[in-house]
Amino acid sequence: MISALWVMVGISLLLGAVLGYSAIKFKVEGNPLVEKIDAVLPQTQCGQCGFPGCKPYAEAIAKGEADINKCPPGGEEGIHKLAELLGVEFKPFGEGAGPRAKAVAFIDEQTCIGCTLCLQACPVDAIAGAAKQMHTIIASECTGCELCLAPCPVDCISMQPIEENIGNWKWQYPAIPIVQVNPR
Repeated sequence: MISALWVMVGISLLLGAVLGYSAIKFKVEGNPLVEKIDAVLPQTQCGQCGFPGCKPYAEAIAKGEADINKCPPGGEEGIHKLAELLGVEFKPFGEGAGPRAKAVAFIDEQTCIGCTLCLQACPVDAIAGAAKQMHTIIASECTGCELCLAPCPVDCISMQPIEENIGNWKWQYPAIPIVQVNPR
C-alpha cells in the first residue's frame, strides 16, 4: 500500500516537472507593442473607434489595420502619444470621429423606470441603481462614452457638458516645454 503511494508521488513529480519545463520552453509571448498601445488608450471600452474595446483597437493599430486617429475619448493628446510611441506622423481625427466637449451622462430621475439596461451597457460601472428603482450617474466615474444612451427605452439619459474649471482643466498636449537658464 505504501509503495503504491510512493509510485503515485513519483509519477506526479515527474509529470509536474515535464509540465513546468513545457510551460517555460513553449511560452507564447504577447506582442509588447500591443500592450504599450493599449496602455496609451483611455480604457473606456466605448467602441467609438469601430472596435469592441481598447485591446482589439490596439491590436489593429499594431498590425497596421487601423489608424491612430479613431479614439474620441483619447482626444488629440492620445493621438500625439500614439504617434510618438509608434514613430509616425500625427494625424488629425479621422472622418466621423472627432473630439467632443467633455460630458457626463445625466439621468432624469423622474422619468427613469429602473430597467437596468443602462447599468448593463456602462463599461466603467458609473451608474448606480437596482431593478425597478431609480438610477443615478456617478459623475466622477463617467467617461462620457455615451453607451448608456441607446439602450434606454424611455430616453431619460442625456449628456451634460462639463465646464472647464480649475479642478478639471489641463494643458493641451504637447505642453510648451520650460527651458531652464543657468544664471551667471
